[in-house]
Amino acid sequence: MKITRRAALGGLALGLAMAGLGKPALANEITLDVLYNLPGFTKFHQPLADEFMKNNPDIKINFLAPAAGYNEGQQQVLRAAVTGNLPDVYFSGYNLTAELVHTLAPRNQITDLTPFIEAEGGQAFLDANYSPKMAALGQIDGKQYGLPVNASSPIVYINADLVKKAGGDPDKMPDTFEGLIELAAKIHALDPKIAGMGYDINGWPDDWLWQALIFQQGGRLVDAETKTVAFDNEIGLNALKLTRRFVTEGGQNLLDWDQSRQQFGAGLTGFIFSTPAHVQTIEGLVGDRFELKTATFPLDNKDTGGVPTGGNSAVILTQDKAKQDAAWKYLKWITGPQAQDTIVRITGYLPTNKLATGPEFLAPFYAEKPNVKTASLQADRSMPWAGYPGGDSVRIWRTQRDIIGAVMRGELTPEDGLKQVVDQTNALMK
Repeated sequence: MKITRRAALGGLALGLAMAGLGKPALANEITLDVLYNLPGFTKFHQPLADEFMKNNPDIKINFLAPAAGYNEGQQQVLRAAVTGNLPDVYFSGYNLTAELVHTLAPRNQITDLTPFIEAEGGQAFLDANYSPKMAALGQIDGKQYGLPVNASSPIVYINADLVKKAGGDPDKMPDTFEGLIELAAKIHALDPKIAGMGYDINGWPDDWLWQALIFQQGGRLVDAETKTVAFDNEIGLNALKLTRRFVTEGGQNLLDWDQSRQQFGAGLTGFIFSTPAHVQTIEGLVGDRFELKTATFPLDNKDTGGVPTGGNSAVILTQDKAKQDAAWKYLKWITGPQAQDTIVRITGYLPTNKLATGPEFLAPFYAEKPNVKTASLQADRSMPWAGYPGGDSVRIWRTQRDIIGAVMRGELTPEDGLKQVVDQTNALMK
């Protein structure tokens, strides 16, 4: 019998299917192209996507190659908006989401989540899952464009042994910078080779720690009306004075953040400020060299002060109705308590869904890992990690960092440093 090519191919396909080697796509399967930043985040994105697809067999999550960082991802998405090749879902850095919305919304290329939230019960849905400040991380111009996925605010890592030797209590650290500088001075006095503290703003890759010094005083980054620097006042001046005092009184060594972390792990620094994502890394550096503890970030203004929250929110860019519905299911999943439980255990970040701290999720984990729990205590202090108008936030920070470093080294007075920071920042925003 003569076997035609068509029959042969048909038989091969049937054989593969019967052997389980070929899995036919579902008739109504929807594929979502998803872009996230930071390749290291694959360690939670992939298993969570696998679980989601298992529970939603009609939706396929297709991850694009992750961007190297938030700035790179932002540029990739903005370029894709021009070519009409946007991903369906994107994980946008909080400090860049306003720029993203202001660019894409006029083109109808980003989705306002309000109709989806209303279908879930409106404000009751938000209140049941996210604290007001956490939900605000995804809000731009009064509209909810994103749901918060990762959240990271600076915490204090403490060498409990050195704090005790200096007469302090590592379980009751000072909750103001004045108190912390006094403690750092006592630690530095124990041994001139030991740095009392490390606030590595001079070598930090972004302005997260600078915004923290502004926000903890109740200040803001940009004036909403004038679109100019909002810390051209005593708040900005005090922030720069603090950075100089970290060195002159607190005994800080001017290192980049990784060198500072290594020095702390070696037992040569009293306490440092860093991201909760570094908990596991720092625990590994410390080993059994000393007792490691963590504490919440200090607030000099207890009424209106807060901390900038790094991380990202998931936004929907597709305008296809079926894909939007599928994407909304995915957003609810990855910001839900079960997924947040997984993310926190892997990263050390604070959970964005308040249900995730319950006894069926993170409560037992936090009981075993108190150093990780610290970050979750700052959820109600969360403030959006702000960006600057004009889309030049990266260049602005590099300019600011050089000036702040000069102030810390004593090459500029805080007063002269503030003038330079304000003038150059305002110029770069135009």
